[in-house]
Amino acid sequence: MKKQLFNILLLAIFITASNGYANAQKDKKKDKKEETAVTKIELKNMVDSVSYAIGLNMATSIKKDFSEANFEAFIEGLKSGVKGEGNLIAMEKIQEIVGPYFQKKQETAQAEELKKSESVKTDGIKFLEENKNKEGVVTTASGLQYLVLKEGTGKQPTATSSVTVHYHGTTTDGTVFDSSVDRGQPATFGLNQVIAGWTEGVALMKEGAKFRFFIPQELAYGATPRPGGPIKPYMTLIFEVELISVND
Repeated sequence: MKKQLFNILLLAIFITASNGYANAQKDKKKDKKEETAVTKIELKNMVDSVSYAIGLNMATSIKKDFSEANFEAFIEGLKSGVKGEGNLIAMEKIQEIVGPYFQKKQETAQAEELKKSESVKTDGIKFLEENKNKEGVVTTASGLQYLVLKEGTGKQPTATSSVTVHYHGTTTDGTVFDSSVDRGQPATFGLNQVIAGWTEGVALMKEGAKFRFFIPQELAYGATPRPGGPIKPYMTLIFEVELISVND
């Protein structure tokens, strides 16, 4: 829905800008050669800059959200809008043409995302089912799986402790999404401020320990990971965690 509204708004900006340009330019005449020539313009004032910026923004948005656009038709629509004549579509029909198209496009995109999410969830379940039978892997009542890489001998945190750790997070295919190890800087935080799999898992460790956690999606970010990142909805995650200190 946001994309649909954005594109309708974009179209409204285009129409407004085109009509304004037509009024400003109606007394200027161009011969055929000038109409077809590619001219490098100079941005001499703020109006020139805003005009160019609107055109640039439109092009960027179209490439992103309407890559299937017929640019010949788009240019003809632009020319008609600037001239204020020769419209192939009545202005009052624009919204009823544009709106349903982008609504359908959005629904299709959502269906595709849902299909991908279901696939990610299924892959995660399969991974955990196979992983739980590997040597040394322990599965808790919540479904969290862990493998002890190194036992610790120091203090053991509670679910509300502040801890300092080194960690390396990947997806099940090995894609790294976050790593204090790679940054070379340990992280400190409260165990009541992180995902449930971390809260439960790190509380099983003692200072000096290093565990590998296999965290099912319901103990990770579920359906709502950070937008735009490598973690997809319903994704199973893997963390290697070294507990450096308990800071209580």
